[in-house]
Amino acid sequence: MSVPVAKISTKTRTAFVCGECGADHSKWQGQCADCGAWNSLSEIVLETAASAPAAARRSGWAGKAEAPKVTALKDVRHSEEARVTTGIGEFDRVLGGGLVEGAVVLVGGDPGIGKSTLLLQAVAKMSASLPALYVTGEESLAQVAGRAVRLDLPLDNLQALAETGIENILQHASVARPKLIVADSVQTLWTESLTAAPGSVSQVRESAARLVRYAKETGTAVFLVGHVTKEGGIAGPRVLEHMVDAVLYFEGESGSRFRVLRAFKNRFGAVNELGVFAMGEKGLKEVPNPSAIFLSGGSTQQPGSCVLVTREGTRPLMVEVQALVDSSPLSNPRRVAVGLEQNRLAMLLAVLHRHGGVVVGDQDVFVNVVGGIRVQETAADLPVLLAVLSSLRDRPLAEKTVAFGEVGLSGEIRPVPNGEERLREAATHGFKRAIVPKGNAPKSGAFKGLEVVAVERLSQALEAAAE
Repeated sequence: MSVPVAKISTKTRTAFVCGECGADHSKWQGQCADCGAWNSLSEIVLETAASAPAAARRSGWAGKAEAPKVTALKDVRHSEEARVTTGIGEFDRVLGGGLVEGAVVLVGGDPGIGKSTLLLQAVAKMSASLPALYVTGEESLAQVAGRAVRLDLPLDNLQALAETGIENILQHASVARPKLIVADSVQTLWTESLTAAPGSVSQVRESAARLVRYAKETGTAVFLVGHVTKEGGIAGPRVLEHMVDAVLYFEGESGSRFRVLRAFKNRFGAVNELGVFAMGEKGLKEVPNPSAIFLSGGSTQQPGSCVLVTREGTRPLMVEVQALVDSSPLSNPRRVAVGLEQNRLAMLLAVLHRHGGVVVGDQDVFVNVVGGIRVQETAADLPVLLAVLSSLRDRPLAEKTVAFGEVGLSGEIRPVPNGEERLREAATHGFKRAIVPKGNAPKSGAFKGLEVVAVERLSQALEAAAE
């Protein structure tokens, strides 16, 4: 007598995933119930339990699943992460001192900004000390080799692969056993276990998940290149940024040869760390003194300009804040801020009116941070108000003057972190006068050639600026 065999259903299961937060939904709906985003749900094909091991076997690599056990945290042995330098100082700074074994780094930026060039330069230098694999899904190997020769890069130990299938990539990696993989780009990767088109939410998420799993199991460092949307975020599911260890954005103004690499997430280093590069015929070169490129060299004597000593990550940085105040023909005057938070500008103008006696209610106010830098700290409050006052009165600030400080709603000038480092940076660049909060006045003596004017109230700062 034959025993009936239970039939396994092969019906394809689907789900709807939010591209903003990665939440799963059983059916399509106009708004994500988790994050509230509209029209962000995309249909994906769910991978069955049987297909995952099969796909891993086809790729030639399968992670070993070990049963987890509870351990007292004090008994866990840990050590400092060993870092490998990329050979590019500014890149190492943004990474937190170098590349950590098994780290997954997502590098995003506009098309043509220099993402592939930067990573090709870095991986070519690192290949001299550890095996590396450059995987290209957008260009042919001849194009990659041509760029490397044009940049005069060492290619003796660098292996390259033109492939987009994640199974084939992992199979080649299991044979070559590189310690560093560059995947350019993550939007071109796809897995045969899903039927969705390459670049879709499901393909990007699953392909990235397999690379992350491989990196953690084998200790291989992985760079993922990601395209950005018109809003400036990484294209694909938002959960992609949560899966990786670091998210770096490559930025630059159109027509400018300078590029800025900024860390928005880093599990192994400081967030908002900044690296500055200059694009040339031989690729990207480090800018050892980034403050110099953001200062216009003598234009601080013009009305409506004030130099700010901001702090990006672990370094002080000098940038120029410009303001333009003009009579408005509108009943509701405009408040425009580029590189600063617009709502904070409106608040600062109200403080200037209430505690400084300066009326700009009938004026259009435009504020810009020179060089395309976005300042997110409150140390820009005082320089913004000094620049606005300078433009309104059409009188420039004293030559070689810098300022920083947070302005409170009651008109007080609050100190900001690392005041002495900011003053040291200003003295290094030859500035003669600094208007700073009293709490940031140096306690160990004045800096040579720099007069420090400590203020407690906004009225005192406005008087000091008028001298």
